[in-house]
Amino acid sequence: MRFSLIIEIARALMTARIKQTLVAAVGVTFSITMFIALLGFMNGLNELLDGLILNRTAHVRFYNDIKPNEQQPLDLSEEFKDWFNVIRSIKPTASRVSIYNNEAIIRTLQEDNRVLGVAPKIAVQGFFNVGNVDLPAVLNGIAVEEEDRLFAFSDYVVAGDFMDLKYSANSIILGKGAADKMMADLGDYVQLTTAQGNRVLLKVVGYYQSGIGELDNLQSYVSLNTAQKMIGETSSYVTDIQVKLFDFNLSPGFAREYSSIFGIDADDIQTVNAQFETGSQIRSLISYAVGITLLVVSGFGIYNILNMMIYEKMDTIAILKAIGFSGSDVRYIFITIALVIGFVGGLLGLIFGFIACLGIEQIPFETEALPTIKTFPVDFNPKYYLIGGVFSLITTYFAGFFPSQKASSVDPVEIIRGK
Repeated sequence: MRFSLIIEIARALMTARIKQTLVAAVGVTFSITMFIALLGFMNGLNELLDGLILNRTAHVRFYNDIKPNEQQPLDLSEEFKDWFNVIRSIKPTASRVSIYNNEAIIRTLQEDNRVLGVAPKIAVQGFFNVGNVDLPAVLNGIAVEEEDRLFAFSDYVVAGDFMDLKYSANSIILGKGAADKMMADLGDYVQLTTAQGNRVLLKVVGYYQSGIGELDNLQSYVSLNTAQKMIGETSSYVTDIQVKLFDFNLSPGFAREYSSIFGIDADDIQTVNAQFETGSQIRSLISYAVGITLLVVSGFGIYNILNMMIYEKMDTIAILKAIGFSGSDVRYIFITIALVIGFVGGLLGLIFGFIACLGIEQIPFETEALPTIKTFPVDFNPKYYLIGGVFSLITTYFAGFFPSQKASSVDPVEIIRGK
């Protein structure tokens, strides 16, 4: 097979109809550009939206749940043991909220090679006393350095130094919404009454803003020691143990395993936040569907252009077959034209798509709800460029294959006789 001659003939046919060739190449370029820009932007938004919740959520959380006793006095009665008993309005038992022997549990978890880190936490319910008004509050007592290492705590502290929680006694980082309601500035003192009735003055050393309004109106942060003193507990008191894994996909099995070992309740991120993962997958699927649709549409454009070229070059095809070119040679000529258009258009599309993503990334996007975001988020994952390049070649190949089949079946005798 004369490959060099086939390529030369394909080049001559393309340059003879240069405008049509350019139109087809521009169609592929535009499709790939939009495919790359759309996927990069949409998946960048996905990562941003998921990060608002998932980056601040432990992969596994261990705690003691408050729930009714599974065995009621009626169940222990000999008189009613063979009966089907229905008991309503059962009140929760006065169960232990803190995690017993939590220091040993934390050491055991840290020794597991699946674990990235462990951060203890205390949840404190209370009210901020602002004049005659009481504002509900949830204070999280945290190990400051571990919280920052595992959950990027400092990224959400929009004013003040988060390390002041560790080094300043009775200090607090207020949720931005709560701070605005109380008009509390840095250095001010706020009064809090805990659910146990204890009153304490706390110095404001920072503001916390997660971007989720409900949380910022309610949640604030103190150190573990401050939280323990507020509720009158010892230094061993902990209500939650938060675990970050190297691979969060292991979280369901990890939670079940250690929940049975330690005899405490456990939640994993995939079960608690399943809706976020589902939403992200659906948005990605929509992005891929739109991008691939653009590529298919450009393929139809190439198909139409090659069909027109075949009709216009029937006499050229007849002459080629008359001088000894086989049907497969003619087919290879038009497939070569389609692949060249796909390759050149696809390559330019990848370049322009990358430039478009760089442009999108520079567009300012500043809002009070998302303090850590300054520009539109874009994902530059190489797989999008690989998918775009492969699909540009596949769609143009099939766009050229069917017209080439038609060209290969041309009867030179009929064409020349008709001329």
